[in-house]
Amino acid sequence: METDQYKMADKKKKAKKYFVKIEPDECKGCERCVNACPKAVLKMGTELNFMGFPFAYYVGAGCIGCAACYYNCPEPGAITIFEESDDADDSGKEQEEEN
Repeated sequence: METDQYKMADKKKKAKKYFVKIEPDECKGCERCVNACPKAVLKMGTELNFMGFPFAYYVGAGCIGCAACYYNCPEPGAITIFEESDDADDSGKEQEEEN
């Protein structure tokens, strides 16, 4: 009977959702984050930032929160990873990693 309780508890757990925010003016267009992403949710854009570099952007879904992009980026503050929260209790909590 205990295994049934654990199975029910596992079904109630929701998968964590993450999203990436890239500061266009911090990005130098090196593509390290794009190449490091195992889910290929980062792409290089064609628009230029104020320094004249194309910058990376998040496609909008699929981030698993592994932070490979964050750790491969040479620019401090260019990439931030957030954990989305659906619970009312956790609405103020966000996992944030700043480079």
